[in-house]
Amino acid sequence: MEKKLQVLLISEGTYPYNFGGVSTWAHDLCTKVSNVDFTIYSINSGVEHKARYPIGTNIKKIIQVPMWSPEEPLDCVDYDIKYSDILKSREFTTEEITSTLFIPHFKKFIAEIYSEEISLKVLSTCFYKMWQFFQKYDYKTAMTSKAVWNTFCETLQLVVPEEELEKVSLEDVTIAMRWIYRFLIPIAIDVPKVDISHVTISGIAVLPALSLKYKYNTPILATEHGVFIRERIIAISSADYSYFLKKMLINFSECITRLVYHYADKITTVSKFNISWEKFYGANVSNIDVIYNGVDDSFFKPRPKPEHLKNTPTVVAAARIFDLKDILTMIRTCKVVKKKVPNVKFFVYGNKDAVPEYTKECEALVKYLQLEDNFYLMGFHNNPELIYAEGDVSILTSISEGFPYTVIESMSCAIPVVATDVGGVSEALDEKCGFICKPKDHDEIGERVISLLKNEKLKKWMGENARKKVVENFTIENFVSEFEKTYENLRIKNTVISQKIA
Repeated sequence: MEKKLQVLLISEGTYPYNFGGVSTWAHDLCTKVSNVDFTIYSINSGVEHKARYPIGTNIKKIIQVPMWSPEEPLDCVDYDIKYSDILKSREFTTEEITSTLFIPHFKKFIAEIYSEEISLKVLSTCFYKMWQFFQKYDYKTAMTSKAVWNTFCETLQLVVPEEELEKVSLEDVTIAMRWIYRFLIPIAIDVPKVDISHVTISGIAVLPALSLKYKYNTPILATEHGVFIRERIIAISSADYSYFLKKMLINFSECITRLVYHYADKITTVSKFNISWEKFYGANVSNIDVIYNGVDDSFFKPRPKPEHLKNTPTVVAAARIFDLKDILTMIRTCKVVKKKVPNVKFFVYGNKDAVPEYTKECEALVKYLQLEDNFYLMGFHNNPELIYAEGDVSILTSISEGFPYTVIESMSCAIPVVATDVGGVSEALDEKCGFICKPKDHDEIGERVISLLKNEKLKKWMGENARKKVVENFTIENFVSEFEKTYENLRIKNTVISQKIA
């Protein structure tokens, strides 16, 4: 019997501790792909105590990296390291050792973040040398040393333009150094030897994959959902940070993204939309395959509308409540629809605790627009397949997406969709299955919803077409088959390379 493939699946803020599209994708991968055993490397803000998904038998281990925990990861997570070895590494990490062996590479790394033309060779060497250093020496001792702080400040004075430097506060510099400290934590944590590293986002999830690449030449598979760098730029630009901090975050994110595309032996992406972004940041287009998300069409299937909603025009959405989903536009859309369909109900199912401030903003807008009897934030639903049966129409108002499950799940349930033209939405949804609208245009979105609520024949026709399209193009079987082939091709390629080296 052939030995099972060992895959390190690296997630960031998603599987298995948080719900969402990427987590759905990861759960399908881990439970349905055959002949593979997975180790989950889960990067989170703090220590997680309860998985949100049932852990299947082919998930052999979960490694947590709580990047923003008040305690150091080594102090609150068991990485199978003897405490005596941790103490020794701390003792050996002197100021002199740090200054001699670490500082030259750290300095180049900071300078490269601010370089107008990033040198992947220099950046790659910096990461390799820093990783090499932390194989022996202690992360916290080195990164909190006077040598690192002084070097960081001195390097900023050399690389940040003078007119920008004048506006930088000590608080800005301190925050920036704290961020760098947190971002680099994964390169100091050892990871088990596997056959393939599979990163689920083109961000810092690449750092443990790079560790395995450096140590064992382990191939890297990168899967792009929503384009990481695009969503980072959107989020950072709207954040309440100083110009200095925004620039540092964007520059760092761009460096990491370029590293992912440079080192990835194969890139899969959930939509064709993503490819232009990947190409812009250095990916070789011939190395990219599109593998669409898939749904179980025997599970997400047409169901009768619940009796208590039979005579109520309803619009449903499955979405975590945070800014990229643009729930505020959805609320304004409800106001537009209410003018012509007074008894309409919008039910939004999704975690309300992801960004509490944004949830409060949504609730305030509902109240301000007097939609308390029309728009409901329902919270998380344990049975997503039942959500869509409540709706006459499914809605998505995101400003950024990959290839959203909520669209193809709705379609599989024969529910027509009104969605914004973002990510790969138009690759699933066409004029026979629903309507595609401009992001943030609540008037257009509202009018499209009204046209479906007031036209039973159109609604039924679009729903039937939507179901047919999913069954023909976006099934879980297609998804599983494509990833099984991708894993196998990487295994064969790596075996050939290893034999040549030997």
